[in-house]
Amino acid sequence: MIWPGMGELFIILIMILIIFGAGKLPQIGDALGKGIKNFRKASKELQEDSEDETPTPSLEGKKEDTAAKESVKEGQ
Repeated sequence: MIWPGMGELFIILIMILIIFGAGKLPQIGDALGKGIKNFRKASKELQEDSEDETPTPSLEGKKEDTAAKESVKEGQ
């Protein structure tokens, strides 16, 4: 993926200034900042929820599984 250089970013900023005007830029920046903040908060909550739902394996369960597999092998 090719990222825009400084010249391209400057042209994009000039176009935004022409389209929206200087008066609207602070409002647009504020709305954009709030949107990013909400997105980060939601993604963090989603990540925490998925970590809470994921069961952590216990060593006792692994020992029981290993013992069961060994008894099956011995029975064959």
